[in-house]
This record gives sequence, structure tokens and C-alpha cells, in this order.
Amino acid sequence: MKQCLVVDDSKVIRRVARRILEELNFEVEEAVDGKDALEKSLSNTPAVVLLDWNMPVMDGLEYLKAMRASPNIAQPIVVFCTTENDMSHIRAAIEAGANEYIMKPFDREIIEAKFSQCGLL
Repeated sequence: MKQCLVVDDSKVIRRVARRILEELNFEVEEAVDGKDALEKSLSNTPAVVLLDWNMPVMDGLEYLKAMRASPNIAQPIVVFCTTENDMSHIRAAIEAGANEYIMKPFDREIIEAKFSQCGLL
């Protein structure tokens, strides 16, 4: 079973994502911010990270840059999942190493489509 790390400061978003991902046969781990996610990625790198942008302590873009720069982390597929929808944010995410970009709110159909495009399903 593939593992997905859901990184979001919203407990509701994490819960919704967990339900969808478990239905798609992913083992789900949660992180409340980028710092928490980086620590979890170092100890057990997931196959995919579903990543929010705006979080306290360390935001999603900071996490992505730190994770991509770390030689100690096997590089997972990263799917940004955020309300940030302008081209500058999308470009910054892709340039930092994001594989896909999902807009909130999301549903199972959207996650399934993006994960399929990344070869995860």
C-alpha cells in the first residue's frame, strides 16, 4: 500500500483528504505544518505528499524547497492543494519541484484525476 503524507494546518481538510485517500487504498499520515512534514519525511518518506501552502511555522513552499534540497529524503511526488490560484503561486510551486497543483475545495474525483496523472493509481 502506498503512503501519502497529508500536510495541512486544518484538521477538517486533513480528515477529508484522509477519507478520500484511504478509499483509494493509500496509507495516510498527517502533518500540521511544513516543519512537522519535514521531520516525518526524514524518518519515513511517503510516495506522495498532499501539501497545503499557507501554514504556520513552515509553509508548504518552504517545506517543498527544503525537502527537494535534502539528500536524506527519497523524493516523493508532491501535489500542492491550496486556495492560492494565481499564476505566480502555481509557477513558484512547479519551479520548486511540485508535480501537480489542486485547488481547494477538492473532491475525490479531482484527487483521483491528479494522482492518476502522476502514475499513483
